Amino acid sequence: MKTYTAKTLEDLLAAAAEEKGCAVEDLHYTVTEEKKGLLGIGNSVSAEVFNMDDVKEFLFDYLGDFFTSIDQDIEVAIEERTDGFIVNLNADNNAVLIGKMGKTLAAFNTVVRAAVNSEFKKRIDILIDINHYKEERYAKLRSMAKRIAKQVQRSKIDVALDPMPNDERKIIHKTLNDWRNIRTESEGEASARHVCIRYVDNSEPAPAPETEEE
Repeated sequence: MKTYTAKTLEDLLAAAAEEKGCAVEDLHYTVTEEKKGLLGIGNSVSAEVFNMDDVKEFLFDYLGDFFTSIDQDIEVAIEERTDGFIVNLNADNNAVLIGKMGKTLAAFNTVVRAAVNSEFKKRIDILIDINHYKEERYAKLRSMAKRIAKQVQRSKIDVALDPMPNDERKIIHKTLNDWRNIRTESEGEASARHVCIRYVDNSEPAPAPETEEE
């Protein structure tokens, strides 16, 4: 991430936007140093500045270096979403990259997100997918969540799902967020963390929305 210096923050951002060929509104920045001169003479400000194109370039470079280091050819397609990216990878050994129950892919997601967030000092939503595995997995999770929620509505008996990574738990919470008589909660620690789909009476106070940490 590049550091810029100018007399004022406004001048700094204008220069960065011109160099990057984008609008000032598209920039993200962190001020790293400010100097105050006598009577305004010698004032300066320094800031680390980036836009989402910089993040995209970082992802291409990071993934390219990683797979080159393990002598693996891979296709990389990056799609920009609001405040983040979906990165779809395709290789000859997709099953190995996904791992049993998606655990290898989940671990790789954690590593890449950490690298991006460390580089840009900002939490950026990154999803690494392998040949659309996550896309298909999410569709199955939504279908399963709706099926089990209907069962819980009828039986009024809570159901605990199998442990799953945080991005998949988020799908369950989001899918059932507005369902009548249904509340979702995450329980357990680390690899045992899972979602419980619970029956609640409509007269009960509405709970705070369930959130998942990275």
